[in-house]
This record gives sequence, structure tokens and C-alpha cells, in this order.
Amino acid sequence: MVATEVKECFNPSMDKDLATKLLGGSPSAAAEAIGITPQAYGQWPETLPRRLEDRVVAALARKHLPPGLLVPSESGPAETSKQAT
Repeated sequence: MVATEVKECFNPSMDKDLATKLLGGSPSAAAEAIGITPQAYGQWPETLPRRLEDRVVAALARKHLPPGLLVPSESGPAETSKQAT
């Protein structure tokens, strides 16, 4: 299921129906996944601009990826680059 969601969210342009499907199947589930009210989600246009597509992709990443990949750890890349200087 995850692979299908990832492929679908990298379409050239995402529509609101696909975003709804990817984020739980209902407008209220989609709004909750993104952290907005259902009323705000209801105002989204049918064809999503890039900034809203990014919010959908970010919500999917939070749902499916391990937290260590999303939040840099103390010994992650930021620390390594400091040591190299």
C-alpha cells in the first residue's frame, strides 16, 4: 500500500480527490492528517498548487517513515558536517 501511495503523490499535479484518498479517504480524515480543520480542507481547490501537494506528501511521510528519517538525530548529518570543518 505504501508504494502505491508514494507513486500517486508524485504525479505531475495532484487533485483534491487523490489527496483525500491518500490521507484517509474522507475530508475530515485528510484534514486531521494535515493538521487543519475540515472547513479549511473544504476550501482547497480541486487541482492542488505545489504548496498544498507538499503538505499532502509531508503528512504521508510522517505517517509511513520512521521518525529517525524525518528528524535529524544528534549524530546525524548535521553533526558530521561540523566535525569535518
